[in-house]
Amino acid sequence: MNVSAPIMGEGSAAREPGGSVLTMKDCEARFEQPGQEPYVAVRGIDLAADVGTFTSVVGPTGCGKSTILNMAAGLLKPASGAVDVNGQRLRGINTTAGYLFQQDALLPWKSALDNVALALRYSGTPRRAARNKAIDWLDRVGLKHFADRYPAQLSGGQRRRVAMAQMWIKQPQLILMDEPFSALDAQTRLIMQSELLGLWSTIGGSVLFVTHDLDEAVAMSDEIVVLSAGPASHVAGRFHVSIDRPRNLLDVKQTEAYRETYDQVWECLKAEVIKTQEKNASA
Repeated sequence: MNVSAPIMGEGSAAREPGGSVLTMKDCEARFEQPGQEPYVAVRGIDLAADVGTFTSVVGPTGCGKSTILNMAAGLLKPASGAVDVNGQRLRGINTTAGYLFQQDALLPWKSALDNVALALRYSGTPRRAARNKAIDWLDRVGLKHFADRYPAQLSGGQRRRVAMAQMWIKQPQLILMDEPFSALDAQTRLIMQSELLGLWSTIGGSVLFVTHDLDEAVAMSDEIVVLSAGPASHVAGRFHVSIDRPRNLLDVKQTEAYRETYDQVWECLKAEVIKTQEKNASA
């Protein structure tokens, strides 16, 4: 089944899946609690971000989705298990990854241009070269004429574009995204989803995307991983999304492939949501 033409410039540049940029093997994350047993957030997590693929992680509230991203980023060391990057054990920060957080991480006292250039400046790139490349990236996300604006002078969607340019300017192999569009209104969210797919399809890399929005996951992903209710969340299901690329996000929800995938994933996710509701009700 061939989904219609892309919107917002999603290209058809070839991505060649094969091998994994990131592999998580039997990972557990737990947190100490004074006077209590440690809280186990996730347990037995096996997850891979394959080259050139878009993988989404969904699950009930509090199931440890962000915890998994933090382990992938090297911000949290697994209590057991292993995280490998390009076949090598991850020790410390994952320097192959770019991370787009749920909340803005832009520095309010710096312009859009200087915020985008920060990653290059921190890695030793001379100021002029960093700013020239930052201008190019602002142009790619449609904000070249807003380069001198400060974050407070930008809309929510514009700040997200600046954050995406800031993340992608070093062209990381792995993109980690933690509900990056959840704070946006529905129309802006759709635009940003399309722009993300457009950038990814032309630049490449692997994406590990956390979301509460199942519509978003099905529309954008190659694979969806469903986490169980917490604590000690585990992988409850994995689903391949067989919708051809490029995708028109205005129309993709009307396709049979979308509806079939959504129903399959929701059956798995719904059971975990019910478990979470029952646990909360009895707490």
